Amino acid sequence: MDFPKFQELVTNRAGFAQMENPTATGEYFSDSCGDMYTFYLKIDAQDRITDISYFTTGCGFGVATAAIVTELAKGKTVDEADRMGSDEIEAYLGGYPERKKDYPSRVLEALRAAIANYRSAAKPTSAAESFAKLN
Repeated sequence: MDFPKFQELVTNRAGFAQMENPTATGEYFSDSCGDMYTFYLKIDAQDRITDISYFTTGCGFGVATAAIVTELAKGKTVDEADRMGSDEIEAYLGGYPERKKDYPSRVLEALRAAIANYRSAAKPTSAAESFAKLN
């Protein structure tokens, strides 16, 4: 694990903020440790994540992991962000201690909840689009 990078992520808390008027939000509550993770997404007309922030009640590993996800997801399409895996997050930090290996999957659950909420809220804007979705 790259400890100096971890310390920088925890100290700077990049992306740690609630967002005004997000396109979508998603939460995940970890019943194993009591941490809550919330992601806020701004998504453009091409389904690209133009801005992303998070809030967490988690410890340093939760903060660092959520900060990594904000860096990795920003600029990706919704589909690309949805395909992100724990291995990308672990690689960014040079691995996780064995007892903390579940943090990437926890944080990705919150991101995926935001993406699912975005997808379920996306509505066609014309009759032609509505008809096209039927076929």
